[in-house]
Amino acid sequence: MFERLVYRSKATHKLGSLHLFNLLSLCREKNKRMEITGHLLYTEEIFVQCIEGPPASIENLWQSLLRDERHHDVELLSRGPLTERRFADWSMAFSSYAHFNKYNISGFFPVDRDGMNDAAKRCSGD
Repeated sequence: MFERLVYRSKATHKLGSLHLFNLLSLCREKNKRMEITGHLLYTEEIFVQCIEGPPASIENLWQSLLRDERHHDVELLSRGPLTERRFADWSMAFSSYAHFNKYNISGFFPVDRDGMNDAAKRCSGD
């Protein structure tokens, strides 16, 4: 059995390309160990993240996010069981504005002016 959790939060500080690249690299390593897949969207200093995996791993990561000083105003958008992962190929896919991809991040999906793309829509179920 797997679970999906979607949350939104505000970044404590504005993040640049290098910081996001390093953050994503660390998250991908941790997620792989925890059998978590997902997608992180970062626009206008707002994070929206969809994480999928075993319920115990999701709970551990959620508690860690609630304590993470890089986030504030953390809001749980949805949480529940799932029958199929939407991001099975990615320990963490990433979307933001095209200029954030100057390090050629694997799994990067640029967003349009509205901050959306197919990966972000997949997380919301659209």
